[in-house]
Amino acid sequence: MLLTLDDFEPAARRRLPRPLFGYVSGAAETGAARQDNRDALDAWRLVPNVLRGVEGRSTACTLLGESYTAPFGVAPMGLSALMARDGDVALARAAATTGLPFVLSGSSLTRMEDVVAANPKAWFQAYLPGEEDRIRALIARVRTAGFGTLVLTADTAVVANRENNMRAGFSTPLRVRPRLIWDFAIKPRWVLGTFLPTLIRGMPHFENSDAVRGAPIISKQAARDFGRKDHLNWDHLALMRDLWPGKLVLKGVIAPADVAQARALGCDAVVLSNHGGRQLDHAISPLRILPEARAQAGDMALLIDGGIRRGTDVIKALALGADMVLVGRPFLYAATLGGQPMVERAAEILKAEVHRNLGLLGLRDLSEIGPGILHPA
Repeated sequence: MLLTLDDFEPAARRRLPRPLFGYVSGAAETGAARQDNRDALDAWRLVPNVLRGVEGRSTACTLLGESYTAPFGVAPMGLSALMARDGDVALARAAATTGLPFVLSGSSLTRMEDVVAANPKAWFQAYLPGEEDRIRALIARVRTAGFGTLVLTADTAVVANRENNMRAGFSTPLRVRPRLIWDFAIKPRWVLGTFLPTLIRGMPHFENSDAVRGAPIISKQAARDFGRKDHLNWDHLALMRDLWPGKLVLKGVIAPADVAQARALGCDAVVLSNHGGRQLDHAISPLRILPEARAQAGDMALLIDGGIRRGTDVIKALALGADMVLVGRPFLYAATLGGQPMVERAAEILKAEVHRNLGLLGLRDLSEIGPGILHPA
């Protein structure tokens, strides 16, 4: 029974081959950073007020000049179309239908042009190398495709140590070995519903890692296409600001000083994130830094991700200074189970929780959320 976002994970585990579920669910090394995302949320309790008259309450909000039905959106997730049939398009359409922001991953397997056609308000998230010519070329493609918001992910300068991927049999490029074939074969619903329909159209490629089509997922070139990110620095972000006429967002920031630097360079927003615990093990949860980051952000929009699973999680993040939260894994799990309709169902579950919890807190509007409703556990 799918009643909460947490319910989608075990159901997706039964549907997906072991290597693919391991890729989505896993974190770096010991998983301490991923766990801290939950621990940080659980370290706060809520203080409700009563007899406030909460009829007509609303979860609507505005971010970067756009109106949304709730203060959460769909985080960028790579390889979504390998987990769910047409996964990127399903997620994009579900977000459009439910009135939420959607961010397309630069490591996606669906052409950005097809995704923005499905959701004209989609954002594009790039993994860029520290090479000016490639930065210029990719930005030109994103602009031509029609995106209005560009997100640079900055916390992937070095490839993370994801031991769980190796144990689960997942790698980039995907290595076709007897164990992988067996893992796929024992999940016939995924094979027939996702893998074969995808393969009939041709071997999946990394479509958006560069200005031109990237390598197939089984090619050794795939790893090289995402290289040289250790060259990326603040000068490249300044170049992007000069080149990009739309909204510019920096993702993967935790240090308050980096928030201040992003603001100084003209970013419209930052996403506080430890990459869902998938990069640096023992990286602090961005929620613990949120009040300090808010002080540095000024009028710049501040988003956060990591471990958000409940409406109360969303409200806690807003109370500590976030303007919006992003949710990743649960929406991808939903897509694996039932495509766009199931993602819409997951979004409505979370939206209903936020709406209900506002009433239980004695609040009518998101603007009334503040630190006064929080108490340390």
